[in-house]
Amino acid sequence: MPIYLTLALCFFNFVGMGAARVILTLYALTLGASPSSVGVLGGMFYVFPLLLSWPIGTLADRYGSRRLLLVGSSSGALAMILPYLAADLRVFYLAAGLMGLALAFYHVTLQNAIGVLSKPEQQARNFSNFSLTGATTNFVGPLIAGFTIDHFGYNAACLTVVGLSVIALALLLTFGRLLPAGNPHAPASGGTIKSLIDPDVLRMIAATCLVQLGTDIFQFYIPIYGHSIALSATAIGYVLASFAAASFVVRLFLPRLVREVKGEKLLAWSFYAGAVGFVLVPFFQSVGILVVVAFVFGLGMGLGTPLTVILMFGRAAQGRSGQILGFRLAASNSVRVCGPMVFGAIGTAFGVIPVFVINAICMAAGGVFSHLQGKRDAR
Repeated sequence: MPIYLTLALCFFNFVGMGAARVILTLYALTLGASPSSVGVLGGMFYVFPLLLSWPIGTLADRYGSRRLLLVGSSSGALAMILPYLAADLRVFYLAAGLMGLALAFYHVTLQNAIGVLSKPEQQARNFSNFSLTGATTNFVGPLIAGFTIDHFGYNAACLTVVGLSVIALALLLTFGRLLPAGNPHAPASGGTIKSLIDPDVLRMIAATCLVQLGTDIFQFYIPIYGHSIALSATAIGYVLASFAAASFVVRLFLPRLVREVKGEKLLAWSFYAGAVGFVLVPFFQSVGILVVVAFVFGLGMGLGTPLTVILMFGRAAQGRSGQILGFRLAASNSVRVCGPMVFGAIGTAFGVIPVFVINAICMAAGGVFSHLQGKRDAR
C-alpha cells in the first residue's frame, strides 16, 4: 500500500507539473511574450528545485515524507490559482516558481520514499515503476493541457491543475501516515561528501545533467517550434505526449536492460537517439512525422534518469539517501534553470534551428563519451 500511495502522489503532482508547463508557455506566447521571456519562465520552474533539493533531501531523511509533501501539494494548488486570477507575465513567473517549489518538495521526497520502502531485490522494479509513472505523467499532462486549452480556455486549464493538487492533498491527509517517518537522528553530513567523490557517481551526475538538458530543451522548444509553424495546442500536446509514451515503453524493459547491458552502453545509445531527434525536428512541419521523431527521441532519453537514480541510491550511505538524491536533483536542476534561459536567448537572437543543432551536438558528444567510458570499464 505505501508504494502504491507513493506512485499515486507522483502521478497527480507530476501530471499537474507537465500540464502547468505547457499552459503557462502557450499562455505567455498568446500574450505576445518573446522566446527569451518564455525561456526565463521555463527556468523559473526549476529555481527552487535547484536551491532546495539538497536541504529537502536532508529533511526527508530526518522528518519523513508526509509533512514535506503536504507543503508541496499546497504550493502546487496556489501556483495555478494565480494565472487564473491575473493573465500577466509577471504573475506567470511567480506561478512557475511556486510550481517549482512543489516539484522541489515532491521529487526528492518521493524518490527517497521509493528507495526506503523497497527491499534491495525490489529496488530496480520499484524505481522502474516510479519512472514509468513519471513517463505516464509526461504523456497525460500535455494532453490534458492542450485539450483543455482548445476546448475550454486557459482559465479552465489552470483550475484543472489546481484540482490535481487538491486530490494529492486529500490522499496525504487520509493515508499519509503510511509513508516513511524518517529518523530525527540521521547525520547531516560526512558520508555525503565521500559518496559524491565516487567516480561512478560523478559520471552519473554529469550524465544526468546532459540527459536533463536534452529532455528539457526538447520539451521547451517543441511548443515554441509548433507555435511558429501554426500547430494547434492539441497538436503540440500530441508531439509531447509521443515523447512521453516512448519513455514509458522503454522503461517497461528497464529492469531487464539493467541486468543485461552495461549502464554506459545504454547511456551511449540514449544520447545518440537524442541527437537524431534534435537533428530531425526542424526539417518537418507534419504533425505525424514530428510525433514519430519525438517517439524516437523519447526511446533514447527515457533511460537516463532511472539509471542514475538506481546507481546513486545504491551508493548512498545508510540514512543519507535523501541527501544524495537531493544533490543529484540539485545538479540536474541547475541545468533546468540555465538551459531554457540560455537557449531561449539563442532562439531569440538566431532562430530555432541553431538551438536544435547545438543540442544535437551535445547529445552526440555525450554518446561518444559514454561509449568510450564503457570500453574502458570493460577492460
